[in-house]
Parts: sequence; C-alpha cells; structure tokens
Amino acid sequence: MAFADTQPARRYALNIVKQRLHQATFRQAVLTAYGERCALSGLPEPMLLDAAHIVSDKHEVLGQPIVPNGIPLSKIHHAAFDAHLIGIDPDFRLHVSPRLMEQSDGPMLEALKQLHDRSLRLPVRQQDLPDRNRLALRFEEFRSAN
Repeated sequence: MAFADTQPARRYALNIVKQRLHQATFRQAVLTAYGERCALSGLPEPMLLDAAHIVSDKHEVLGQPIVPNGIPLSKIHHAAFDAHLIGIDPDFRLHVSPRLMEQSDGPMLEALKQLHDRSLRLPVRQQDLPDRNRLALRFEEFRSAN
C-alpha cells in the first residue's frame, strides 16, 4: 500500500530528561494534607489532581518541595494557575483573570469564572497552610500578567 506524500512522516528523537525525584513524595504530602481534594473545586479524584508549586522549585530559596509551598489542583486548575489565569492572594482569596472573566463559552469556563472572589479550601493542620509570603510573590506575578 502506498501512502501519499501529504501524510506526516513518523519521526523520533531521544531526550535526556531531568526528573524531579522528590515530586512523588511532594505530591503525596500535599494531597494528604488537603484530604485528596482540589483546593479550588473540591474534586476528590486523586488521579485528576496535581501538587502545584506556589513558587517554582527552580527558585533556590522559596521553591522547596514542602507542603506550605504546594496546593492540590485539578489538571485544568493547575494549568490555569501556571498560566496566571487564576491567582491566589495571601489572604487565600481566588482571582480569575479579566481575560477569562470577559469570555463566554460553556460550562468549563463558567466553572472557572465562578471561582472569582471565593476562598481557597485549606488544610486542617495549621503547619500545612499555604505560605503567605510565597502566595504574595506568586500573586504579584499574576497581577503583572494581567
């Protein structure tokens, strides 16, 4: 069977990947602290949750893989948080970017918009609360991007 030249060719490359060996431990600690629920939506399915860093682990001083630097987020909320479409201020209030608030397109977008001005779901133990200084730093990035 002959294929037309318009078909994309399969091509492969080898990659060397720097893997964060601490990520699995960090994820489990963050999910456990929050009762294995998304801190924004309450979604209780661990397979759909990530442990999002408040401050990236690339940051030498504040990027440690510790629970106060993590928040359990569903995959969509994690992507929105990393893209600065959702921000969390140091008082644990949620902010949705004006860009999303101005759009209108179905139930997923509406669910994101409804998060605006709500409070983050917090862990029970005081020592597991998100670090306010890290949130302030990250919230400034959100504000700069919006």
